[in-house]
Amino acid sequence: MPFRHLLAPRQLTSSALAETVVLPLLLLASAWWLNPADPLFAWASFPWPVLGPMLLALRYGPMLGVIGSIVLLVGWLGLTGTGKVSAATPQLYFLGTLVLVMVCGEFASIWRTRVRRAETHARYVQERLDHLTRQHYLLRVSHDRLEQDLISRPVSMRDALTGLRELLGTDTAGPLPGADALLKLLAQFCQVERAALYPMDATDTPAGQLGAPFAFAPNDPLVLAAATENGLCHVASDALPEHHGSQYLVVSRLRDLRGTDHGVLVVESMPFFALNEDSLQILNLLVGYYADSLASRDIIRPVLAVAPACPPDFALELKRMWHVTRDSGLPSAVVVLTYGSRPVLDDLPLQWHRLQRTLDVTWHTREDDRNALLVLMPLAGAAAIEGYLDRLDAWLTQHLGVPPGEFGIALHAYRLDATPATELLSTLLEDCHVRPAQRRISTAA
Repeated sequence: MPFRHLLAPRQLTSSALAETVVLPLLLLASAWWLNPADPLFAWASFPWPVLGPMLLALRYGPMLGVIGSIVLLVGWLGLTGTGKVSAATPQLYFLGTLVLVMVCGEFASIWRTRVRRAETHARYVQERLDHLTRQHYLLRVSHDRLEQDLISRPVSMRDALTGLRELLGTDTAGPLPGADALLKLLAQFCQVERAALYPMDATDTPAGQLGAPFAFAPNDPLVLAAATENGLCHVASDALPEHHGSQYLVVSRLRDLRGTDHGVLVVESMPFFALNEDSLQILNLLVGYYADSLASRDIIRPVLAVAPACPPDFALELKRMWHVTRDSGLPSAVVVLTYGSRPVLDDLPLQWHRLQRTLDVTWHTREDDRNALLVLMPLAGAAAIEGYLDRLDAWLTQHLGVPPGEFGIALHAYRLDATPATELLSTLLEDCHVRPAQRRISTAA
């Protein structure tokens, strides 16, 4: 547990309540032992017993700080009952204690909220960094493979991932859709010869099979080691004993970025020289990308039910930022530009894309004479939205030579709030006069 959580716990427990009672009484008893005539140190240079309620307020907030002040008052009344302490009540002393405790508690609450928001922001940025790192490595490996064996492998890594993404968007049958296609990609890029994909809850029946069928051994040392070795384990892993006797070469859990396991991949046969670090990294990346796609498919399903034509990246980011806004209050927004079909506006989507920020995600809908451009702006406050709209309006005026309103161009901004993402998207599309046909995937040639 981090030190800051020990210093300022996130949740109240029974030990916190016990501390609220014990700490003020302990300080009062110590003060009485040191100064029986003035246990509150009301006439001393510093009122030491006040430290008890003040520390409680800083640690747990104003409520327990006030309770600690009451405990201190009750303890002092108990001492006056013994007759050894003056019965005169130091009203200003306790009033000052109460004010100090409330100020400290309010200070602690404000900074606790700020720290929680900062941690949420940091988690989101770290998640995006992990995703970008994986995408960057995939791109680099794809480029290297194209240079090395373009003739023997005419399909690039990007094409493979694109095909896998399209398959996941159309093949929704079973717990692991597109399992056979994934195994074919592994055979092409990692030279896997015999392998199988099993769902986590049904390891007796494979969701996908490559090569001759073989039985799955759940107690195999490699299968057990893969559960702890970051999802992937092979016969040369240091985590395995020297004579493990595994019947498999590679075992990998289908684990997404959230740490959820969707299934397990077992490889029984592949060429000896193919079992190297590069092949294992590519295998791990393809399996991880597939697992992330499965998680994304579950997350964005409600959004796609409202707007089936919505790009998966846009739907996933909309759901993710809605959760961030709901849980932490960090602002985000969706900016929409609607316009008609005119030759002078044909390059508007491309120019719009050049103006967007790195984090922004776009969606362009088009049908007949109606167009809509949607930009999801993560972590964008009111100032960022206003500045973006001003820049966009100025660019449109400069590009068209006249105010954008004369071309029927309209700008709308919607902030993410407690409203569910699906309702917000539906309201947004209706307000911008995006017809239902534009929300569905076109089947026209």
